[in-house]
Amino acid sequence: MTYKNILVIGGSGFIGSQVVAQLARSTASRVVVPTRRYERSKHLLVMPTVRTAVADVHDEAALDTLFDGVDAVVNLVGILHSRRGPSGSDYGPDFQRAHVDLPRKIVAACRRHGVKRYLHMSALGASAQGASMYLRSKAAGEAAAFANADLATTVFRPSVVFGEGDRFLNLFAALQKRFPLMPLGSADAKFQPVYVGDVAQAFVTALQSESTGSKTYELAGPKIYSLRELVQLAGLYSGHPRLIIGLPPALALLQALCLEYLPGRMMSRDNLASMQVDNIADGPIAAELGITPTALEAIAPRYLAGVHMQQQMDAYRSGARR
Repeated sequence: MTYKNILVIGGSGFIGSQVVAQLARSTASRVVVPTRRYERSKHLLVMPTVRTAVADVHDEAALDTLFDGVDAVVNLVGILHSRRGPSGSDYGPDFQRAHVDLPRKIVAACRRHGVKRYLHMSALGASAQGASMYLRSKAAGEAAAFANADLATTVFRPSVVFGEGDRFLNLFAALQKRFPLMPLGSADAKFQPVYVGDVAQAFVTALQSESTGSKTYELAGPKIYSLRELVQLAGLYSGHPRLIIGLPPALALLQALCLEYLPGRMMSRDNLASMQVDNIADGPIAAELGITPTALEAIAPRYLAGVHMQQQMDAYRSGARR
């Protein structure tokens, strides 16, 4: 089915930019990307069918304005960290706002404006009984996404997503550039990384197929890795491999607690809790999505090498006194 006007919430981020680009290339649809800061989305404006709108999507009045003329909605909003909620709460206030309240508002706006198609980003391992606030809030967001029986909703559950500009492999590459060794909590945790281009293709394909409504799809790559193996590859591909030291649980928790309060918040206790459950799919990507998963080894060396190349250029400029 062809949709004339698609609203992509969270469309200026790492995954969102790929989804918007694939929509612009493969459909004739007009795409609207709301953003709170114009600077974060101006890179999308080179695509003639894409426009941005400065708006706060958490404000229901602003949402109503964005929904004018829209016939399909994609929600890619997600965060990795949240303050902790009161004792006994399932998840913190930031997860509540981004992962639970926002989908509820979007589904309600779909009902008010007669929108019949909704694609929603969740996460592999989402569960109401999940080990972390993150996974429990993602499950609550899925429940909100499916709350309107009149809305054809498709939910995606990706494993960790890699690609140029990711915050996973690039982070570990940058850390190994700065430090002589890598103490690592949950070093044996399992992941099945999926390429950002494959995730974007899944969204675009599902949007064009009515049969994908009311379904949940897991998105994962062709190979399972331990966290230790992924960190090793990040160091190798970026040109500065380091010794990795797996931490016992108590030290891993202490490390996460310390990092939780540092600027940049590279790790949190909740992230550590998420890794207690292997982040792997139950099976291959559903055949109807038409995706052959891209191997990490085919993509990551190309963009992680940029970290190494930048290091070489910095050294050259320093030597040339520039």
